[in-house]
Amino acid sequence: MNPVSSDQLALQRLYFWEKTAPDRIALTQPMGGGVIKDFTWAQVGDEVRRMASHLKSQGWEPGAKVAIMSKNCAWWLMSDLAIWMAGYVSVPLYPTLGRDTVKQILVHSEARACFVGKLDDWELMKPGVPADMPCISYALSPPDAIKSYEGWDAIIARNKPIEGEVVRDADDLATLIYTSGTTGMPKGVMHSFGNFAWAIRTGATSVGMTQQDRMLSYLPLAHVVERVLVEHGWLLTGMHVFFAESLDTFASDLQRARPTIFFSVPRLWVKFQHGVHHKLPPAKLNRLLSIPIIGGLVRRKVQKALGLDQCRFAAGGAAPMPVSLLAWYRKLGLPVNEGYGMTENLAVSNLTLAGQNMEGTVGPAYPGVDMRIDAATGEIQMRSPALMLGYYKEPAATSETFTADGWLRTGDKGQIDAQGRLRITGRVKDLFKTSKGKYVAPAPIEDKLVMHDAVEACVVTGANLGQPLGIVMLNAEYLASISDPANRAQLEVSLAQHLSAINETLDPHEQLKCVVIASNAWTVENDIVTPTFKVKRNRIEDAYSANYERWESSGQKVIWQST
Repeated sequence: MNPVSSDQLALQRLYFWEKTAPDRIALTQPMGGGVIKDFTWAQVGDEVRRMASHLKSQGWEPGAKVAIMSKNCAWWLMSDLAIWMAGYVSVPLYPTLGRDTVKQILVHSEARACFVGKLDDWELMKPGVPADMPCISYALSPPDAIKSYEGWDAIIARNKPIEGEVVRDADDLATLIYTSGTTGMPKGVMHSFGNFAWAIRTGATSVGMTQQDRMLSYLPLAHVVERVLVEHGWLLTGMHVFFAESLDTFASDLQRARPTIFFSVPRLWVKFQHGVHHKLPPAKLNRLLSIPIIGGLVRRKVQKALGLDQCRFAAGGAAPMPVSLLAWYRKLGLPVNEGYGMTENLAVSNLTLAGQNMEGTVGPAYPGVDMRIDAATGEIQMRSPALMLGYYKEPAATSETFTADGWLRTGDKGQIDAQGRLRITGRVKDLFKTSKGKYVAPAPIEDKLVMHDAVEACVVTGANLGQPLGIVMLNAEYLASISDPANRAQLEVSLAQHLSAINETLDPHEQLKCVVIASNAWTVENDIVTPTFKVKRNRIEDAYSANYERWESSGQKVIWQST
């Protein structure tokens, strides 16, 4: 049994805000063309109740699965609540999946219907949706989906709202969260209402989340962090959630929301840094920040330009945050707390403590989380009331993920210091051995390699080679500039210097032989990165391993893949 009271569960939180704050704005949704639509708690409750009435009238069995395939928007959250109120289980899909993965998830989950919402690549995803599957569109859905499927507004207009307060028990299955598939096809992680309630109560207490907070929802709600922090944080505290319109409007979306709590993945924190350096080169910025009065003005100006001048709690996760990046933000007056977790524990495992410099660690475990390091493998293992119920229809995989005494195997290696802070040292299965018989942990080296301004993503590899090598993907700005031979030559020199600086910090067997610049972008579409931008190592090996020995023996420090 999960140690939460019924009034902390998701639907009960909706009922609470319906009654106590009906006229307060709950959600702010950009509609395009500068039009903004606000939803009060009363409006959210009414639309959820009407859609739940429609779903319930379909007569599906209790616990039937209903999918949501959309970028973040107000209707995403209302769809989730309507599915739950109707007695069903929600199945979110990332809005960037390929058609084969869409089909695999919809078939595997046995979804009875699908909300098709705001999507950029609907034409590529549509073939993955079974032709006979009932679908519902949103106001912001692609034109083809609006034309093909009945719309949200039409459905709620002809359905009366469900009356009263439908209660789902803490132990009821709430959702299947499919993993992002770094190690193969996604697995459906089963979580209960009680799991979510415990996770967000624990997380919100640590962050100090309140009704006065504002968040911008832009990372996929199909991902566990956005689901817990934004959706369930919103339900728990009644805070105001804003949605991003698009990548092009992201800066203005941030300015509109002025979030007080902001979570992002390392890739975006690096982009923010690059943007600042583009306007204020590092040497000039450091000089200005070192001047007492001027430094304070510069910090506030930079924070305001980022839309984070009112951010009281900034956090990063989903991948390691380079220590140098954390130090840069702290110097900027915007310390970034680093969190650690995974889909299987609702991302509630560890978090650095606000106001304390814990760089290089992911902080202590949350209250109520037990943690240990396996003596034989160095693996981090943990347990908490937010652990998954298991993988849907995969008992063998579930059994393999837990130890005999019920601890979750994270697959990560780590160390716990005397203060209880966890330091992640790599993946249990990512270690590789060079031909010299020495093991290399790639993650810490990748943290250093990605800090070059030109590098969007990278991988360190080299099993059975004499020395490891790095493969990098350039960001769009640098990729556009290298058609100029002078820029290309300058980048080669800069990357070679970066490589030398990194190697000076590494043990001899870890030092990179060369850096290879990939000629093609790594995308979700070509299956090299996950929807959360984690690089799939097995796909890198498939794509590049035939070249490793040639690259290693070339004698060059920087190699263009095409050559």
